[in-house]
Amino acid sequence: MHPIRPPAVAGSFYPGGSQTLSHDVLAMLAAARLGADPASTPTPPPKALIVPHAGYIYSGATAAQAYAQLAGVRQTIRRVVLLGPVHRVPVRGLALPGADYFATPLGQIEVDQDAVAAIRSLPQVVVSPAAHAQEHSLEVQLPFLQLALDHFKLLPLAVGDATPAEVAQVLDALWGGDETLIVISSDLSHFLPYAVARAKDSETVQGILQLQSNLNHQQACGATPVNGMLLAAQRHHLQPQLLGLCNSGDTAGDKGRVVGYAALAFTSGESHAH
Repeated sequence: MHPIRPPAVAGSFYPGGSQTLSHDVLAMLAAARLGADPASTPTPPPKALIVPHAGYIYSGATAAQAYAQLAGVRQTIRRVVLLGPVHRVPVRGLALPGADYFATPLGQIEVDQDAVAAIRSLPQVVVSPAAHAQEHSLEVQLPFLQLALDHFKLLPLAVGDATPAEVAQVLDALWGGDETLIVISSDLSHFLPYAVARAKDSETVQGILQLQSNLNHQQACGATPVNGMLLAAQRHHLQPQLLGLCNSGDTAGDKGRVVGYAALAFTSGESHAH
């Protein structure tokens, strides 16, 4: 048996047709590369990314600013460790999907069973197909990964109630080398007025840039995986960089109640000496 986790939000959060989806994502990636300041492009390529997970009309352009950084390593990266918060089914710990493949309109992505085996025995790692079944925070990242990278396997974790240390322990177990990319899916503040959100999100981003692993869920819905990643980033001496920051009032929503979006890259600190 090869259980496949089928797409749950194709046609709502992003286009359900493969041609439209491919066209839209490639266009967003191209626009992100065009709009990038060469001086601000992280070198070396990122080890980890923080990306938003709203519908593509709201946050796709911001997510693309992160995924555009992978152009130089699209053949190098073989494993993507993807963490996002649960929105529908509560879970204690970090939930594996119990699936062999994740499907999108662009095809299937194989779940990395070696990576699953590496963390299965950790007490905070559970298996919950239900937590993954309708979860959009992971799914909306998949078409970007499919078009930004060549051949990779996926380790998807739906993160519920966990401590930053528990998340960081899982990331440490899967850290790997240049072949492993870590992607954390999180939006920022939710449903504040535009000016209030801008101030709050700016403050949140400053905390992330200082690797302060104490975000709360009012600052970021994915605070739990973000905090764990920031803890791991401290240990591994990663350097954070802000690539893009906006909110739904800038893209496709009204300014009365907005959701914040940021794209950040984390690179290995060693190269900054060169």
